[in-house]
Amino acid sequence: MSAAPAHILALRFSALGDVAMTVPVLKRLLEQNPALEITLVSVPFHQPLFENIERLHFYGADIRNDFKGITGLIRLARTLKKDIRFDAVADLHDVLRTKIIRNFLGRVPVAVMDKGRKEKKELTRPGNKKLRPLKTTFQRYADVFTKLGMRVDIGRQRSETRDQASDLSTPKSIGVAPFAKHAAKMYPLNKMEQVVQQLAQDDRNTVFLLGSRAEAPVLEQWAAGHPNIQVVAGHYTFAAELGLIAGMDVMLTMDSANMHLASLYGVPVVSVWGGTHPWLGFYGWGQDPENAIQTDLPCRPSSVFGNKPCPVHGEAGCMQEITPEMITVKIRNILNGNSN
Repeated sequence: MSAAPAHILALRFSALGDVAMTVPVLKRLLEQNPALEITLVSVPFHQPLFENIERLHFYGADIRNDFKGITGLIRLARTLKKDIRFDAVADLHDVLRTKIIRNFLGRVPVAVMDKGRKEKKELTRPGNKKLRPLKTTFQRYADVFTKLGMRVDIGRQRSETRDQASDLSTPKSIGVAPFAKHAAKMYPLNKMEQVVQQLAQDDRNTVFLLGSRAEAPVLEQWAAGHPNIQVVAGHYTFAAELGLIAGMDVMLTMDSANMHLASLYGVPVVSVWGGTHPWLGFYGWGQDPENAIQTDLPCRPSSVFGNKPCPVHGEAGCMQEITPEMITVKIRNILNGNSN
């Protein structure tokens, strides 16, 4: 390429956690390339993630309705060509829909994300696993822009969460997001309820329960009779929920989107891992690896996305040895300014 691009069209439609992981990379890319502009194409729901980032333009494309199917994607590509003066394309998704779109964007340089499927398979296969930390998804995103001739150094990610005050007498806001897309990534709900009740025993804590509208009834049952447990699920817009997460003192999540959302605001996250593993490259931006609670089982990890049950322990079996007390102790240590 003779010259670095001036305006990159970036594509990433799903999932929420993966889209959130683009944010710190795009911020550093723009900081290190002050003449660059980026237009990110994603579903409209994700727009609040990208507000107030200088030279980053969000293009909301409703691919389930307005641009549905192959003909809709072709029409989207033509609309993008008409509306935006870009001179390079970064495919941060590399799925069928982005392949269709990029093939109709004209004769511009295109760089595509390498998802590392081979090494992820080596890490998750039932036997003869090649256990080692893989390249992070953040670095994989950055590599796409490097292919386009851009300078992007995402630097070290550890210790980027904000420091916590050691005074436990002050009120604390604790976010708890107990759900995940797949059962193999979810701590058993009966045990998670115990965690919530233990955290709520200290009435100086306010425990906020996050989830989808469909998950709210379970959370309402947990909160019943506890004035310091508040259900967020189903009551806030996405933008308002992000604002609430930003004010948390600590978050408890699964390997899920909420881990990444909290990480964007420097909130320390205690994450619970079962069938998946931080070594697969999806750990939260800037999070301390010591705050990942997991068991050292030879079957782990059993899948990349948690969509396959463990062949040895079933769906949530890889989490059965994790006690509620292990989780609450970790959270209290963080609130006390002690990461150990």
